[in-house]
Amino acid sequence: MTPFSILDLSPINQGGSAAESFRNTLDLAQHAERWGYNRYWLAEHHGMPGIGSAATAVLIGHVAGGTSTIRVGAGGIMLPNHSPLVIAEQFGTLESLYPGRIDLGLGRAPGSDQLTARALRRNLSSDVDEFPREVQELADFLSVSPRQAVRAVPGTGLSVPLWILGSSLFGAQLAAMLGLPYAFASHFAPAQMMQAIAVYRAQFRPSPQLAKPYVMLGFNVFAAETLEEARFQATSMQQAFVNLRTGHPSQLPPPVEGYLQRLGPSEAAILNQVLACSAIGPPPLVRAALQRFIDETRADELMITSQIFDHAARLRSHEIVAQARADSAQ
Repeated sequence: MTPFSILDLSPINQGGSAAESFRNTLDLAQHAERWGYNRYWLAEHHGMPGIGSAATAVLIGHVAGGTSTIRVGAGGIMLPNHSPLVIAEQFGTLESLYPGRIDLGLGRAPGSDQLTARALRRNLSSDVDEFPREVQELADFLSVSPRQAVRAVPGTGLSVPLWILGSSLFGAQLAAMLGLPYAFASHFAPAQMMQAIAVYRAQFRPSPQLAKPYVMLGFNVFAAETLEEARFQATSMQQAFVNLRTGHPSQLPPPVEGYLQRLGPSEAAILNQVLACSAIGPPPLVRAALQRFIDETRADELMITSQIFDHAARLRSHEIVAQARADSAQ
């Protein structure tokens, strides 16, 4: 049975606050644990008015401390924003506090605009060789490697599981070369999904962490009791995405009736392209869409994301997904 997990950006609602967002994040994680989800990941973004998970490691600790069994991790840490040693120490600390429950997904995008990236002291070099080198350096800090004269304390020898995140062939090739699990951002950048999966599986080299390829795919779900309600709830994320892609990032807006009908052709094309890997509807439709996606991709795991304004409606959407998985196992 394919495991399901959750990706949370800790959305900050229009008129809300980061404190409210963090309370909702922990509540969703606690429900997800009870519903049988495998992992709960948080993503690093900076300077985004609608995303509260900038201090990703801190929020991972908050979630892990409020749960008991679900794996908690980063989906992901944008490694070029940080020193590999600092990330090794942060995640070594998390692994020491919550042993056997911490994941570390790594990406090479800044998770911000260029001005914010500079404020993070990020090196904006386009050298594609730098990210693989930093991933290896981080892996050495978390292992017992003769290549490292400096020790990560805590961190050294804790072997926190590493993942490579990506939305292109670069990440697929790197994950395959290093023998690491691969998480593809099909929930917002699906264009190269099938090609990237094929490249990763064909080029995969076994490693001490992983004997065979393991692919996790992002998938948007907006589930409700009726199609009309699901479509209504999905308009919050649709508005936020159009705002972002047109240069006006915003807090997560409340849903509105008839949003898609008011869009121009260019905005509608943006949503059709980036949200191709999505299910919007009542439980039977969502269950069928999830199974079809798994059958088409042979995904080893799905990472479900659901940017819904109303917290109770977001909980219900993830509950419907969990029930769909349980039903498929019968």
